[in-house]
Amino acid sequence: MRQDLVLEQMSEDDDRSQPSDLRSSSSSINKTRNCSGSISASGSSTSASSSSSASSIPLSIPVTEYQSPYPDQVLENVLENVLCFLTSRHDRNAASLVCKSWWRAEALTRSELFIGNCYAVSPVRAMGRFSRVRAVVLKGKPRFADFNLMPPDWGAHFTPWVSSMTRAYPWLEKVCLKRMSVSDNDLALLAKSFLGFKELMLVCCDGFGTSGLSFIASKCRQLRVLDLIESEVSDDEVDWISSFPEGESCLESLIFDCVECAINFEALEKLVARSPSLKKLRLNRYVSIVQLYRLMIRAPQLTHLGTGSFSPSEVMAQGDSEPDYVFAFATCKSLVCLSGFREITPDYLPAIYPVCANLTSLNFSYANITAEQLKPCHKKLPQTSNLLGLQAVAATCKELRELRVFPVEAQEDIEGPVSEVGLQAISEGCRKLQSILYFCQRMTNAAVIAMSENCPDLEVFRLCIMGRHRPDHVTGEPMDEGFGAIVRNCKKLTRLAVSGLLTDRAFSYIGKYGKLVRTLSVAFAGDSDMGLKYVLQGCPRLQKLEIRDSPFGDAALHSGLHHYYNMRFLWMSSCRLTPQGCQQIARAMPNLVVELIRYGSLENQEKLDDVETLYMYRSLEGPRDDVPEFVTILRADG
Repeated sequence: MRQDLVLEQMSEDDDRSQPSDLRSSSSSINKTRNCSGSISASGSSTSASSSSSASSIPLSIPVTEYQSPYPDQVLENVLENVLCFLTSRHDRNAASLVCKSWWRAEALTRSELFIGNCYAVSPVRAMGRFSRVRAVVLKGKPRFADFNLMPPDWGAHFTPWVSSMTRAYPWLEKVCLKRMSVSDNDLALLAKSFLGFKELMLVCCDGFGTSGLSFIASKCRQLRVLDLIESEVSDDEVDWISSFPEGESCLESLIFDCVECAINFEALEKLVARSPSLKKLRLNRYVSIVQLYRLMIRAPQLTHLGTGSFSPSEVMAQGDSEPDYVFAFATCKSLVCLSGFREITPDYLPAIYPVCANLTSLNFSYANITAEQLKPCHKKLPQTSNLLGLQAVAATCKELRELRVFPVEAQEDIEGPVSEVGLQAISEGCRKLQSILYFCQRMTNAAVIAMSENCPDLEVFRLCIMGRHRPDHVTGEPMDEGFGAIVRNCKKLTRLAVSGLLTDRAFSYIGKYGKLVRTLSVAFAGDSDMGLKYVLQGCPRLQKLEIRDSPFGDAALHSGLHHYYNMRFLWMSSCRLTPQGCQQIARAMPNLVVELIRYGSLENQEKLDDVETLYMYRSLEGPRDDVPEFVTILRADG
């Protein structure tokens, strides 16, 4: 049972105390369960006994003790009814660690299975533990795979999981995959195996194409959600939009802005028209603003819209007038989230002005427009993200909760327009901010300190100073004090990304004050092994640690032996690790999978003393069986 209890911990970010045995003794349990099971000679209650005299005539009732044939069943039935109200997986994991009865009842009532690392547990073990699941959320590769820091074909295949699901979960309704390798055959099997399947979300996935999408569209007749988000979809020259069945559709969300191939617009228009429940629609860049107009007129109930290219692709005939785009947006009175704007023609931007007052999210991360052109959009925006024109945002978006600022060109040697000025303005004008991702070319400690003081409710702070080892561009000092202020003043901080010129002092601040930090990303920072030691010894809730191009070696790695079993993973690339130091970790922690990933040929790697990439993660199953040639898994007996 101990290994099964650990299953919940394999997929969680939050820390866990040691499981405690809170089971009562057998006598006390029987007293509670069988409170009427026996009758004393002098009466059936304490009060009756105290009021009767010593000479009372005993009743001729045989004294017996009733024993339920299924003593645990009643309790488990009650628990099942109670646990149905627990929706948080964190709460459910805690409940399952109370005792065996709670453990069994929680497994029987869990409807959604979340696995944070597909190699942390096998499909057979997970599905044997949870037998009544209707929704599965599964994650594969670590986040650094998004930045081409992991070779293709590393793994994270969906095939073994979907094969097991077809046998274990015939009533499965929802699958959400992130950074998984998914084949067309996987999607075909998924589509034909679950008659009541309703939701498919593929986030940052690859390996499949329009053929697989066609299977999903044609076979899943109760499909409500088909979301393709930042995934790589190959063009198999299959018209997948036309594969949706005729008649009224159940679709509530259709997102395909990442699909880099043309679609059958006539089929899409018909699909939208017969989907009265459609609330979310995000289009790819092959949909023009003229086509967008036609879709919006047919779906005024939309709440989330991705506009596509937002420029005309058709040549207007002589004498034809352009559609009234302002009218189309004004018709969508429920619109709260607006994105897209790929290949935008700024002249069409005023069309969105009627809906700006109701928006809670406005995403211009793909738009090449100026702050001046965006000024009219800023008025009355309550909570919005991904905006340009930061000073205008700060002046108008007082209720802003989340902000993401991306670079126009992600290159180190280019001086861009985003700096500490924008960050300072946001901190002064948007004091309810909870999450920020900020790419910039230069920064100062003063601006970061101001952010920590003005926005104490920050939970996520990700500052990416583009360029290696860049100091405070005004004083020339390291950025230590700025990040120190963030972890010291933002008491709710759980995610932190650091960059710029940082010494070990910055990491000492993180270890001292970052007691709630669960995810830490480090790039081009630190002086010595002490920096990583401060973090590993001072951050008890650390779950995910990503480090690249930093001077941390074997001594720093070994300082976390006490904590690695509590973490989901550790990633270190281009650091100062040696194979011998990593092998010592594998020997000391046999339940930890220690992978060494190389990018060149095997012959060249054997000549190197340093490790290119170390990826460590906890697992109940031990080393995986789909290891590619460029990965070496170190074993305890190696």
